[in-house]
Amino acid sequence: MTSTNRSVRARAGHPVEREESEETEREQGHCPECGADGVVDEKRGETVCRECGVVFEEGHVDRGPEWRSFDARDKAEKSRVGSPTTELLHDKGLSSVIDWKDQDANGQTLSARKREKMSRLRTWDERFRAQSAQDRNLKQALGEIDRMASALGVPENARKTASVIYRRALEEELIPGRSIEAMATASLYAGARQADVPRTLDEFETVSRVERKEFARAYRYIARELELAMEPTDPTQYVPRLASDLEIPDETEQRAVELLEAGKQAAVHSGKNPVGLAAAATYAAGRLTNVELTQHEVADAADVSAVTIRDRYTELLDAAQAQA
Repeated sequence: MTSTNRSVRARAGHPVEREESEETEREQGHCPECGADGVVDEKRGETVCRECGVVFEEGHVDRGPEWRSFDARDKAEKSRVGSPTTELLHDKGLSSVIDWKDQDANGQTLSARKREKMSRLRTWDERFRAQSAQDRNLKQALGEIDRMASALGVPENARKTASVIYRRALEEELIPGRSIEAMATASLYAGARQADVPRTLDEFETVSRVERKEFARAYRYIARELELAMEPTDPTQYVPRLASDLEIPDETEQRAVELLEAGKQAAVHSGKNPVGLAAAATYAAGRLTNVELTQHEVADAADVSAVTIRDRYTELLDAAQAQA
């Protein structure tokens, strides 16, 4: 505080000595009113007097982490610097990323000289990010997994599972001699099954760059060599999608699930296509709840034949009547 400020404050009726003493008390963590010790309230970001309750400091910056840890392992996993790691990138997101836009931080277009410089930097950045053949293989495969997952609407947890499966296959040297696209498609299909995401081989055939026969063979190979535990697909998982596509009421959807549960108890589902069973249950539920559905409509929505629905829905109805 300068001498001019002291004189102005003195003329305004503010004793300089008192203000200086209050500032000293605050710096030492004591109340300027009664001199008692202060207590820091971390939730409110304030320092409060222990005796009189006066708030003499506020606006504290919380420099602690935004998460809680309950043991040493949890703390080690959550401590980080920079962006969190992810299995969806070949380098787990630890390398730099140069944006493809030729703009600066203010959104202004770069000059021709700087654009040329950024182009060279991107080239060298790509070379350093994938130096070995294994890194380039993994980068291409994870790009394929992300592309197909986006087209099929596969959630992130299934994508991460698929990337882990492909990494394991790469470490076990299962990739050499086989198509990267086929192994990537097989990994995504395996990841979707392990994450209980209902997607059929027919759906993967529409987005994969290889034929169905090739990636189906790759899936069997991965499942056998990595000893992946794959449970049979539950046909009830396909009912919500069919109900949404056919725009049927909730009552019909619930009735279809009940028919499938009765069919599973009677072992009707054993060795049969789960999508066909779900379509047959949906058609049978529509008949039971007076919803107008034709076999061809349900067959088109489920991508199965009408003959499959005709053969399966009577079996489900018989199983339900036997348990009634």
